[in-house]
Amino acid sequence: MRGSNLAISVNLSVDVAGLRLKNPVLAASGCFAYGEEASEIFDISMLGGIVTKSLTYLPREGHPPPKVCETDAGMLNAIGLSNVGIDRFINEKLPFLSENDTACIVSIAGSTVDEYIRLAELLAGCDDVPAIEVNISCPNVDEGGLEFGAYSEPASRVIGEVRKRFPRTLIAKLSPNVTDIVKIANSVVDNGADAVSLINTVVGTAIDIEKRTFRLSNTFGGLSGPAIRPIALAMVYKVASAVDVPVIGIGGITTASDAAEFLLAGAKAVQVGTACFIDPNAPLNIIEGLRNYLIKQGEDDINNIIGTVKLR
Repeated sequence: MRGSNLAISVNLSVDVAGLRLKNPVLAASGCFAYGEEASEIFDISMLGGIVTKSLTYLPREGHPPPKVCETDAGMLNAIGLSNVGIDRFINEKLPFLSENDTACIVSIAGSTVDEYIRLAELLAGCDDVPAIEVNISCPNVDEGGLEFGAYSEPASRVIGEVRKRFPRTLIAKLSPNVTDIVKIANSVVDNGADAVSLINTVVGTAIDIEKRTFRLSNTFGGLSGPAIRPIALAMVYKVASAVDVPVIGIGGITTASDAAEFLLAGAKAVQVGTACFIDPNAPLNIIEGLRNYLIKQGEDDINNIIGTVKLR
C-alpha cells in the first residue's frame, strides 16, 4: 500500500465462517488459474485469498475453441471446466499455493454426487486447504443434465454429502439461473454450508451475423463482467438478508466502489474475476481503494460497513 494515509490504521481483515482473511478481496475461480501466472506480476500474498479453477476428479480438456467472446460490458465463456484434475492439483499446484501467505480456497465440481464426495474426501486430507467452494452449477448426469444448483433438492443433497466429508469451511457457490435463489441458499445452509458465494455466471450467447454462426463452440456460455453486476448485487442483498451465514459477493466487481456496494449490501467478502483479464492488478487496486474509502468514511474497520446499506 502507498500514499499519505499510511499512518492511519485501518483493519481490512474479515472472518468468513472461521476462514480468516487479511482483506475481503479474493481472486475468483476460473480467472486466476492456480495463481502461478499472477505471481509473476505481483505478490499474491497481498490478496485475501485465491479461489482455484474448479477441479474435477479426472482432468478435463473442456470445450473446443472458440471458448470466449467479448460482449458489451462483459464477456461470454464456455471453457467447459478444463482443469488438471484433483491428483495433479494436489501434487503439482497445491504446494505452490501453500507457500504463499494467502487463503487457498479450492473450487470443486462434479457430474455426479459421488464425484463431489470423492473430491471432498481427498481435500479433507490436505491441511493446506482451509476451505472449499462447491460449484453446483454443473450438469447432473444422473438426472438428465439438470444443474445441481437449479433446484433446492439436488443442491442441498450435494452440500449435505460434502459436509459429511470435509471438516473445514464449506462454501456453496450459487447460480443466478434459478427461479428463487433465496430458497436454494436456505436449503444449502440447512444442509451444512458454512457460507455461500454468489453469483455464478448468467447464461447467454452471441451470434456472428456475417458468418451466421454462434460465436462460441458450445453455443451457450456464461456471461460475466460489469454487465451482470446489478443482478449480482440484488441477489447478494436478498440472500444476505435471508441467511445467517457469511455471503461472498461475485459479479462484475471491477473497482473499489463496486466492492464497497457488495459489502454494504451484506457481503463479507468479494471475488474479482473478469476484471483480472482487463488489468491483472485489479484486485490490488480494489484492496487499496477499499482502505481509502474507509478512511474517507471515517471508519477504521471494514466490518463496520458490512450490511449497513440504508433503505430510503
